Amino acid sequence: MRILNLFNQYLERGGEAVAVEAICASLSHVSEVERLDFYSSDWTGPGAPPAWQQALRMWRNPATIHRLRDSERGSKSDLWLVHNVFPVGSAAIYREAQRLEIPVVQYLHNYRPFSVNGYLWAGNRLAPQGLTKNYWPEISAGAWQNSRVKTAWLASVLTASHLLGWWRSVKVWIAISDFVKDKFISAGIPAEKVVTLRHFWRPGPAPEAASGNHYLFLGRLTEAKGVKVLLDAWEKLEAEKGGATPLLCIAGEGPLRSYVQSRAASAGSIQFLGEISGDAKAEALRCAKAVIVPSIWWEPLGLVVYEGYEYERPVLAARSGGLPEIVLEGETGLLHEPGDSATLAAQVMSLEEHPEKSQSMGQAGRQWLIRNADETQWQRRFQAIADLALA
Repeated sequence: MRILNLFNQYLERGGEAVAVEAICASLSHVSEVERLDFYSSDWTGPGAPPAWQQALRMWRNPATIHRLRDSERGSKSDLWLVHNVFPVGSAAIYREAQRLEIPVVQYLHNYRPFSVNGYLWAGNRLAPQGLTKNYWPEISAGAWQNSRVKTAWLASVLTASHLLGWWRSVKVWIAISDFVKDKFISAGIPAEKVVTLRHFWRPGPAPEAASGNHYLFLGRLTEAKGVKVLLDAWEKLEAEKGGATPLLCIAGEGPLRSYVQSRAASAGSIQFLGEISGDAKAEALRCAKAVIVPSIWWEPLGLVVYEGYEYERPVLAARSGGLPEIVLEGETGLLHEPGDSATLAAQVMSLEEHPEKSQSMGQAGRQWLIRNADETQWQRRFQAIADLALA
């Protein structure tokens, strides 16, 4: 089977880019995979096209269509595996798939095409109205690239592509959690066309025993990720425990960086690590007492949970999006309601008072990962999905 993988790389590398690379690498062992990437960075800096050209190319980018036709000229793909295509790839990718009669399998890492920014998030709150194709909350908040004009234009592109039926080229929609699947069905996608396929993981050897010395947050420093909730929880812990408050390490970059640095400077129990990767990230995970995922937005899945499990670390997560599907209450971690800093603080204290509970949940998390995120099983499941798209 020949697969053409289409992905518009974001300005900032995140979990979706990591997932797309892993997906392509895995599929290349069982199928012929060609990658066609587009780069948002091409539309920044002095060499970028003028704004009016960018606007038109979000709808139909001639360079994208030329590359697609070149790719299909020699040996036609059996299917296109599509991830994000905006802004450089353009909506016309789906129209071209119809013209060439090539089925599309759409990977849902977020909530596009029912959200302009993909997160169903506007300002500092959820904006589920996009599921009914009402993009106004995101437009009024300038939710995409901090611009009302850009958000409005991409919203118009999405609206028009829906009206013209371009998304009908998608034969199967792959949701990375049951939560995402249910949301797309509620948005009008036929239930028989949406399937759940959670990400696989390749866990390394079991980690060496290490006594945890901190709680760890890994992720973008944004409101949606629950950073302020986390900091409020630690403020409550400091008020109660004083100098005995456990250490919180925050790793990541984002618009709340200065805010986090300021809060960390005034608190003796918070350490800001900035962006970490490689050995530094591995060490932070190995020495963590638990990983905290306090997302307020509807987190589609959360690969950081997998990272915690690989190192036998329990996860304290918000009961948001797909997180409750992979963080099992009392078994591999603990759940709190989104935004509930008091419960999160209480859960941290519970782990402090019962370290044996933390250890057993971390071990159970790694076993869950081995059982439920096996790559070979994922490949078989993807093949079944591809067969459905080709039927």
